[in-house]
Amino acid sequence: MEKIQNKFRVVANKKLCPRFYRLSLDAKPLVKSIKPGQFIHIRVKDSLEPFFRRPFSVFRAQKYADIFYEAIGPGTKILADKKKGDELDILGPLGNSFSLPPKGTKTVVMVAGGIGVAPFLIFSDLLKSKGYNLMLLYGARTKGHTFNMKDFKANGCQVFVATDDGSVGTKGRVSNLFSKIPPDHKTTFLYTCGPNPMMAAVQAFAKENNLRGQASCEEVMACALGACLGCSIETTSGYKTVCYDGPVFDLQEVKFH
Repeated sequence: MEKIQNKFRVVANKKLCPRFYRLSLDAKPLVKSIKPGQFIHIRVKDSLEPFFRRPFSVFRAQKYADIFYEAIGPGTKILADKKKGDELDILGPLGNSFSLPPKGTKTVVMVAGGIGVAPFLIFSDLLKSKGYNLMLLYGARTKGHTFNMKDFKANGCQVFVATDDGSVGTKGRVSNLFSKIPPDHKTTFLYTCGPNPMMAAVQAFAKENNLRGQASCEEVMACALGACLGCSIETTSGYKTVCYDGPVFDLQEVKFH
């Protein structure tokens, strides 16, 4: 797939909750070409500091290309200050995408932790059109890390939330919600994205119940083109790069550390 590098205008940069933002770009070429699970690489500032671009999963691609992010480091804090009309240098689409569930699947379960929910709204847009039963299990630290899930619910997703402190939904880790997952390996398929310990728990649950799935991995990236090997992870078939070989892998392929 041809990669696009261009400057696109910021249409909106909204704070969804105390921790998370949603930035919309007027980027029609990306909207037409991006696939669920792929990401874009953003230069947040035209200067040497910060030097590297920042990777972001595309949250939604309808009229605009949206990203979902947390203002936690120097790059994302600069991004949080962007206003309508500002321009950002974008490279993408990058990486591979989610595969559609195998034949016979009836229920699709998306398991996300924190910012790991980012690739799932655009994916739920596609899955909705295919007629699957959709479920989102979302784990967050506190109420400040939760947001209005109305777009997921509008796509027919059953949404279940767990927070570490019990301020929203079930108290504890998202693994406390695994009982919601139909354990039929013929009709249930899993997708997950989030912290490695969470995805390791999803992997273990899937193995115990003979369920299939895919994992979207998150790593710090420099080039995002597979050249620097900085985002390499260990898999059952050796080391692979998240940016080029992924970010989406078979759920049982990744060795989560």
